[in-house]
Amino acid sequence: MDEDDVRVRPSRRGSRPRTRTRPTHEDAVPGLVIAVDRGRMTVRVEGTDGGQVDVTAMRARELGRHGVVVGDRVRLVGDTSGRTDTLARIVVIEQRATSLRRTADDTDPTERIVVANADLLVIVTSVTDPEPALGFLDRCLVAAYAGGLEPLLCLTKTDLASAQPLLDRYAGLSLDAVPMSRELPLDDLTGRLRDRMSVFVGQSGVGKSTLVNRLVPDALRATGDVSKIGKGRHTSSSAVLFDLPGGGTVIDTPGIRSFGLAHVTADDVLSAFDDLAEAATECPPGCGHTAEDPDCALDAWAADGAPRRREQLSALRVLLGAVGQVGPGY
Repeated sequence: MDEDDVRVRPSRRGSRPRTRTRPTHEDAVPGLVIAVDRGRMTVRVEGTDGGQVDVTAMRARELGRHGVVVGDRVRLVGDTSGRTDTLARIVVIEQRATSLRRTADDTDPTERIVVANADLLVIVTSVTDPEPALGFLDRCLVAAYAGGLEPLLCLTKTDLASAQPLLDRYAGLSLDAVPMSRELPLDDLTGRLRDRMSVFVGQSGVGKSTLVNRLVPDALRATGDVSKIGKGRHTSSSAVLFDLPGGGTVIDTPGIRSFGLAHVTADDVLSAFDDLAEAATECPPGCGHTAEDPDCALDAWAADGAPRRREQLSALRVLLGAVGQVGPGY
């Protein structure tokens, strides 16, 4: 006879009733999610000696279907020492100030949060080799404005071709842009990233991970060449947050080949531009604010103002064209 042979009779009083009272976790430790990999999160917390400790954690069941992403500010219980073979539990996800979201395509109702609480969306694109996917860039800008992030264009390989066509495309948006190449120093870019949380996005092969490796020499992000058909090869497989030597953090994301906007409407885009949003209040219900909407008040707004207004409206309609469009480059 051993433990396997013991027969346990159920209690006549039944099992203990479950309660709806949940623990308050008042002693939970605050932390920042810096990496997510197959259900395990790496969370940075403050150590007992005043330094920072990276803790491996999992999401508590009580959070339900709420996912945890890089950039989330969370609260942990359990072993937060960071020692090998220890595991903490994420019990609270703090409210997100910003969120970069996308869907798999324009018919997918399920939105996916890529990163949370970032201040700046750095959209990395090469001016050639591979050629810039204009629809993809439009969609990244839409996602930035809809998610509350400030966008920044980072134009790589400017030693091989001119960046001016891309700058002209978005001239009306007052969009900041930084030209980059292997020969140019990083000073212009690092100045914009200092003391901020920035997330880098871009299609495969544009030099995104190479740029991250220059900014953070010990990042050791994998890099690869462009394929023979002009497409990039996926090298980064997960989003990871790194500390910048001069202050601030940067999040490198896997190369993205599609950026669905099923969760975004034309009004979401318009709300990012105060002047245009105010003028659009005169539009009729259901106006899509495109050139095909005959009663769109934005046309009169642009015609009555300086040439700058016409540039703004033209650039806005470029972005609105990305909402709901499916096809090459999108």
